Amino acid sequence: MADPSSYRPKPGQIPDSPGVYKFRDEHRRVIYVGKAKSLRQRLANYFQPLTSLHPRTATMVTTAASVEWTVVSTEVEALQLEYTWIKEYDPRFNVKYRDDKSYPYLAVTLNEEFPRVQVMRGQKKKGVRYFGPYGHAWAIRETVDLMLRVFPVRTCSAGVFRNAASAGRPCLLGYIGKCSAPCVGRVTPEEHRELADEFCDFMAGRTGTYIRRLEKQMTIAAEDMEYEKAARLRDDIEALRRAMEKSAVVLADATDADLIALAEDELEAAVQIFHVRGGRVRGQRGWVTDKVEAVDTAGLVEHALQQLYGEESGDTVPKEVLVPALPEDVESVTAWLSGRRGAGVSLRVPQRGDKKDLMETVARNAQQALVLHKTKRASDLTTRSRALEEIAEALDLESAPLRIECFDISHLQGEDVVASMVVFEDGLPRKSEYRRFQIKGFEGQDDVRSMHEVISRRFKRYLAEKDRTGEWGPAADGEGPGDGEVPAEDDGRPKRFAYPPQLVVVDGGQPQVAAARRALDELGIDDIAVCGLAKRLEEVWLPGDDDPVVLPRSSEGLYLLQRVRDTAHDFAIRYQRSKRTKRIRTSPLDAVAGLGEIRKQALIKHFGSVKRLRQATIEQICEVPGMGRKTAEAVVVALAAAAPAAPAVNTATGEIMEDDGGGTA
Repeated sequence: MADPSSYRPKPGQIPDSPGVYKFRDEHRRVIYVGKAKSLRQRLANYFQPLTSLHPRTATMVTTAASVEWTVVSTEVEALQLEYTWIKEYDPRFNVKYRDDKSYPYLAVTLNEEFPRVQVMRGQKKKGVRYFGPYGHAWAIRETVDLMLRVFPVRTCSAGVFRNAASAGRPCLLGYIGKCSAPCVGRVTPEEHRELADEFCDFMAGRTGTYIRRLEKQMTIAAEDMEYEKAARLRDDIEALRRAMEKSAVVLADATDADLIALAEDELEAAVQIFHVRGGRVRGQRGWVTDKVEAVDTAGLVEHALQQLYGEESGDTVPKEVLVPALPEDVESVTAWLSGRRGAGVSLRVPQRGDKKDLMETVARNAQQALVLHKTKRASDLTTRSRALEEIAEALDLESAPLRIECFDISHLQGEDVVASMVVFEDGLPRKSEYRRFQIKGFEGQDDVRSMHEVISRRFKRYLAEKDRTGEWGPAADGEGPGDGEVPAEDDGRPKRFAYPPQLVVVDGGQPQVAAARRALDELGIDDIAVCGLAKRLEEVWLPGDDDPVVLPRSSEGLYLLQRVRDTAHDFAIRYQRSKRTKRIRTSPLDAVAGLGEIRKQALIKHFGSVKRLRQATIEQICEVPGMGRKTAEAVVVALAAAAPAAPAVNTATGEIMEDDGGGTA
């Protein structure tokens, strides 16, 4: 635990101007990012007596070992830089909202020649228009199915589209009128894109134009006694209205707005967002976060706005954002939102009328989400804490092992020997820091030797990072940390193998534990505990002990160690299988020196299979773009050396089974 006075900047060093600041821990990891109108006034608040600080703030400043800052021109720039750094460094003491699930969106791929309508999850892609998010993917599919009557946009995958184009026949949707069949040229690319644009306009809330246009066409068709056409248009209108009815009308003035509500207590906060477009709720989502920093409702709203709109632009940022409390620097936040949209954005608290009523509904959703989250997490949080305490007590550790790393070795009869490293922090898996290893030091099967190699390689990397950055490299003016300077070689981003665990767990018994301890001792590391978990009796082995530590079968500590071990085991097996599969999926062309993957694929595409390629002459191979005569000769030699075995025979029929050579390059 650091004393904040040890890294407090000297008087007069901190500028009295807007900026963004970072606190780092002893490993140079950024643990907190903040912004301020005045860096001098804000940072002074962190260096008060610990008894006068909020408990979470006190924990942060005692975990930190240095502070640095960057001066910016305006408060809007500070807001943007703060968001960028939080996203880049993932500081542990900042409020970070995370979706409680991956929400599906209705997406239109306007970046393709023939735009496609589909369900998408995950990170948003450039050139794709998104609508939602929706609670369920089936809700998107029901809406799209209704709208394809009027806007028959392509919904098929790239493979289906290519197959239909090559066959000259559309898929079923093309035959039943729910696709305009651009794959066979029924519409031009321009006509299909116009359909996609109209689909997007309708989904964006501009519904009245299309309804009125169809009603006018239906009236004209009826007057001309084209009753079948009129009936079809009537059904189209009904389909669009049913699609519209799936989104309840909540605001009569066709408002485009996002409503953000919060429910919070001392430890956690839940946020709910309703996306209203054209007066209708088009999407809903929610997050829950730990309040790891001392922050009020206005601060939570500001964090939510940053993370909700930090990567959005254009119409995805609505004209109006309704919140339960305005951020402290509302002018800067509003200017930042307007910059993201490219037009004015109104940020306000609703005071009366339908918008206030709807905000109360959103707030009730947030409260229910927080209650549900606490119900599910209460036992889990208590259990994790008890598990870590039991492990610390059983292994005689000074404190609970907040970071645990587990290593496992996997192979198949001595081949494709690999290892895995999984990381658990606070009893939860941290998948972004999982690592995989190939055993390079020797050939064959030797789990103990493999474990020694992997532990050595992992902690050599840790020591290399430590030596590279230094405990505290001198700053530019020789004053040490806290003067606002950052070593040029260390940017504070999360690094591979840069942070040591409190406990190393190995999958195995006494021999594996001894190998791991020996590897650490050889590197001069004596402040990391080691234990092993043997599968047969689930015994915990410690270095140098002749007898294992036996935890009760009902122990939460044993359950956590088992979970860590099993996770490492599964991760190692998946890697080993992927290597084996990759090794098996080889081609005779792999033996041709200088023949890259692109030219391999070109050969297979040109001839159709390895079998037909084997039958080709050197001159025929030279006809493939990029193939010279020397390479063609090498291909012929390699294929001849890997001549196939005798043909297989179907023992039931006596028929010779032809082999087309696969097609894998």
